[in-house]
Amino acid sequence: MSGRQIAALEQLWPVYGLRVADAAPVDPAGLFDPAGLFGRRAPLVVEIGSGMGDTTVEMAAADPDRDYLAVEVHTPGIANLLDLVHRRDLGNVRIAEGDALDLIDLLAPGSLDAVHIFFPDPWPKSRHHKRRLIQPAHVARLRARLAVGGTVHCATDWAEYAESMRATLDADPGLVNLHDGYAPRPAHRPVTRFERRALAAGRPIADLVYRRRR
Repeated sequence: MSGRQIAALEQLWPVYGLRVADAAPVDPAGLFDPAGLFGRRAPLVVEIGSGMGDTTVEMAAADPDRDYLAVEVHTPGIANLLDLVHRRDLGNVRIAEGDALDLIDLLAPGSLDAVHIFFPDPWPKSRHHKRRLIQPAHVARLRARLAVGGTVHCATDWAEYAESMRATLDADPGLVNLHDGYAPRPAHRPVTRFERRALAAGRPIADLVYRRRR
């Protein structure tokens, strides 16, 4: 990590950070209330795999009425996002370190306004497909935490994974595709350095947006 990132991790983690393993239940049902992190109660977006944080920061800055909880395991990415959040003085972003699905299970059913999953690891080898985030059991857990009308938005530059994502999301009985197949590229999702590299390498980007209907 750069000196800037090391300083951000040391100084800003206590302000903006949460370790999933330390997310303390706040009621007898064993659920975690993120309102304590933000100091307010607002519609909540969970971003799974925020990378270096560029997308998180841009979307949160343009959407101040919602809170953004970014979940990441890569320490340099966490540190970079901490620094960006501080520089932009964003009160509606917090960063969780750890397993996103463990955190999802701690949230109350119907408590999320949206789930963002941008460019997750495609695990391209067949023997590794079981490690993919978008698979039926995981999608069911995500959907259960969405409010009715809430959305799950995925993006990938891996064509085979895009087809697998679409088939998996289509098969979930509680989700409906908001588009006829892949979504037009949403203007509100910033183009990141990773996405530019993918496009330069000839890998088209696929967006998928689904809404919880029941």
